[in-house]
Amino acid sequence: MSEILLSVSGLEKTYTSTSETLTILRSLDLSVEKGAKAVIVGESGSGKSTFLNIIGGLDTATRGTVRAGQYEVTSLSEEALSDYRSRFLGLIFQFHYLLKDFTALENVFLPAYMAGVPKKQAMERARALLCDVGLESRLSHLPSELSGGERQRVAVARSLVNDPSLILADEPTGNLDPANAVMIGDLLFSMADKYQKTLVLVTHDMQLARKGSACYAIQDGALVQRPLEEL
Repeated sequence: MSEILLSVSGLEKTYTSTSETLTILRSLDLSVEKGAKAVIVGESGSGKSTFLNIIGGLDTATRGTVRAGQYEVTSLSEEALSDYRSRFLGLIFQFHYLLKDFTALENVFLPAYMAGVPKKQAMERARALLCDVGLESRLSHLPSELSGGERQRVAVARSLVNDPSLILADEPTGNLDPANAVMIGDLLFSMADKYQKTLVLVTHDMQLARKGSACYAIQDGALVQRPLEEL
């Protein structure tokens, strides 16, 4: 039997204000096998990013549980969540969030170094990953000297530097022109395959969604599986 890397059970997210209570996620269940590429689609504001942020320990659930590998994410302390994100996760967002005063190489190197990897080893790992994403000639460039597609390639390399078990990608092509969107989508899936990573991807791009091994839509707060051939 295939190993389940990510298990979400009965997940709910409710926002309460003085005037109303808004539930955007309702009793969501999801199981993702190790090595799978799960894609989540849905209308803007449907709760896709919130769902991903809860899996990533960046937001809290109102109810339900998230288990990722050996981590019971929904019950972790802040310190344990930091360890979870550093050691178990690779995170990619719509915006690259590169440090503007650091080179491409330094941006990829730093997460590994901060996680305790020896400096020389962290630098070698960062350099190898940047070469893997086609940026061997841009290692010493600052983010401002890179194109949008190149900055997102750095972000892909950075997500892999700590050898995570799970990559979470939130609209990774959403801020790119069509040609770069296709390139980054292809790169992300090929790198996940090469390094045998499990991927959970949120997108509104159906062309990108078709690359997944399974697709789910968030509709009225519920998670519904979508056949890939219907995308």
